[in-house]
Amino acid sequence: MRIFEHANYNFIQWRWQALGLSTLVIAAGIALIITRGLPLGIDFSGGTSLVLRFQQPVAEDGLRRALDTIPGEKIVQQYGEAQAHEWLVRLPLVEAAEQGTSLEQGARQVVDAVTSANLGTFEVISRDIVGPVIGRDLQLKGIYATLASIVGITIYIGIRFRFAFAIGAIAATLHDVLVTLAFLVFFGYDLSLNIVAAILTITGYSVNDTIVIFDRVRENLKSRRRDPLEAVVNASVNETLSRTVITAGTTFLSVLSLYLFGGEVLEGFAFTMLVGIISGTYSTVFIAAAIAIVVSGRQAEGRPQPARKA
Repeated sequence: MRIFEHANYNFIQWRWQALGLSTLVIAAGIALIITRGLPLGIDFSGGTSLVLRFQQPVAEDGLRRALDTIPGEKIVQQYGEAQAHEWLVRLPLVEAAEQGTSLEQGARQVVDAVTSANLGTFEVISRDIVGPVIGRDLQLKGIYATLASIVGITIYIGIRFRFAFAIGAIAATLHDVLVTLAFLVFFGYDLSLNIVAAILTITGYSVNDTIVIFDRVRENLKSRRRDPLEAVVNASVNETLSRTVITAGTTFLSVLSLYLFGGEVLEGFAFTMLVGIISGTYSTVFIAAAIAIVVSGRQAEGRPQPARKA
């Protein structure tokens, strides 16, 4: 850890390159969402999801042919390890379900179709059924929860620090959320309640790390009043660098073990957290500080200058 003992890296000089890289990633994610749409899990879109466990190996093509008798688009993918012989089958919400037909119908159709195809002995080990009203309600609640957390963070930082710092912290938080959504789309993860919980956790993690640096900036501003803000912010980032790296590193390793050994249920949550930890550390060092400097500079330019004495 001696590399952090007398750290004096000029992070601020790379702020425009960092902002450009973040803009590129976010723009690519937004473009992909516009063209393909944001993939919603059963929690939000509604529909039926079943996990089937077979006693013997089953070919994916055979399982798909067995489900051809069910109308509508279907998703069939391997679930867990190959030797477990488990398959995930997902059916979108059909119009009949929206009109009041039993939501159990999709699950029964899958079981009947696989049984009729004589693919072997199997059992349903997991089944999720979400109606259209519940799905829309969960979407709204997820959006409200994310917006409420961002508003609360803005108010807290605006009161505790200067307004420019609040803008920097919120910019970094929005950056982390958008980058995380971009990577979820890149790697094909569906947006579920678990992932929304991970995104809310990321916002808190990112802001906590940012507040530590801003606290140091506030302390250094008292003792280095004649120094430019860029120098004070850069020094503060270096002084807290060991804490930032150690905290991010230990958290990353913990979540990585969850991603590798936590199973399919926690994979999306763990992946979101991994991206969020990297993005949160990056945004704390580059994005939050850079935005705070830019906003502070514009505020200073907008203030009336004191008249000089003749």
